[in-house]
Amino acid sequence: MAIRDIVKMGDPLLLRVAEPVTDFGSPALTALVQDLLDTMQALNGAGIAAPQIGVSKQVTIFGGFKSPRYPDAEEIPFTILINPELTPIGDEMADDWEGCLSVPGMRGLVPRHTHLRYRGFGLDGQPIDRTVEGFHARVVQHECDHLFGVLYPMRIKDMRQFGFTDVLMPELAGMDD
Repeated sequence: MAIRDIVKMGDPLLLRVAEPVTDFGSPALTALVQDLLDTMQALNGAGIAAPQIGVSKQVTIFGGFKSPRYPDAEEIPFTILINPELTPIGDEMADDWEGCLSVPGMRGLVPRHTHLRYRGFGLDGQPIDRTVEGFHARVVQHECDHLFGVLYPMRIKDMRQFGFTDVLMPELAGMDD
């Protein structure tokens, strides 16, 4: 339908808890998901959440293609995840580099749970219940953070590990813009 403008860090919308979805299968929800998909693909994102395009709804999509922004990551299945609940499995955490369409041109070393169960709903209200690990778990956590007013720089423990992509990772320069 449309490639939408990305809301950037500093906008108060990104710090709010998004509203739960109640209109499963509606034309408005279907259009929102299509706009998310069009925008994510146009910007080579690994995922995107509704607040990032200015819509305060608990809707995120991720996966479905190999993102050039994360060349070494495994491909994850395309998922529409609505009204998510995340449950870490175990205490194991791992640090890895993340970027974000709402924080263009920057990367940071972010700790995330390595194993995770997530539940929620698909576009038409069908239940989703998955247990995942690795990059898939990282992407789900990153995208769901957007639904609860959290941006990845808020999770960085050592701000010396946060900076411009073209300085930290010259091989990825230009991918986060």
